Amino acid sequence: MKIIRDKPTAQYKWGEFHGTESVLAKYRGVHAQNRSGSMLDNIIYSNLWLPRKMFKTALLNEILEQTNDSVSLSGGEVFFRHLIVQRKLVPVPLYLQDCTREEAEMVVIRLGQCIRNNAATNIFNRDLDGRNYGVSSLRFVYLFDCDAVEVLTDVKVRTNTDLEDGEEGIPEWYFENGIVFLPEEIEAHLRLPDSGLRRLFREAHGELLTVDYWTRMQRLLDQGHVPSVRTYPRSTQLTLERAEANLTLSPRQ
Repeated sequence: MKIIRDKPTAQYKWGEFHGTESVLAKYRGVHAQNRSGSMLDNIIYSNLWLPRKMFKTALLNEILEQTNDSVSLSGGEVFFRHLIVQRKLVPVPLYLQDCTREEAEMVVIRLGQCIRNNAATNIFNRDLDGRNYGVSSLRFVYLFDCDAVEVLTDVKVRTNTDLEDGEEGIPEWYFENGIVFLPEEIEAHLRLPDSGLRRLFREAHGELLTVDYWTRMQRLLDQGHVPSVRTYPRSTQLTLERAEANLTLSPRQ
């Protein structure tokens, strides 16, 4: 269950906070945008009453302090103006701590495919922290935290890899308005725990670290193309001989 804070925490990094309604709009948008099934669906309850005894005192006090505009206490019941409910997942970094090596490699592959699928449906998660992606009981990977979801074609894809060695100063993109994305930073944000898994991610999804991949995807979307997505494991395909069976799938016309 998710409750939207009245104000963001001190770690909030997305500029101006546009209020709880803007966050609700992003979660409502999942139903319309999630063609690939790579975002976790949700149910939003409004004007909901729950028994106070369901909550530990410390948790309830924190909820009331952080979400005073949308949660209130009345006798033995807690009132929620809005409550977002999702199926329970295990965040990817936590899952990778306790799973087998085979499971970890499978999840890393599916994490990259989740990002690809969302891109193909014009969805961009500007908070690419691995903790925003979760693993289901069947080891599928979903984006479950949609606070920072944006339209991919609105994003400005930039890079620092074109700077000369020893070049100093603030890059030009720093002064641009809007959402700026540096693909080469994806691997660091995903919090993959060891060099072997990071190498596997680069081998399977190295394109995601390049400007070319993202700008080509934007161009295809702008031109009205519908890029393909992968919603089932590669092992379930009837044939592995066609180009579409490759581990890495480039957006192409």
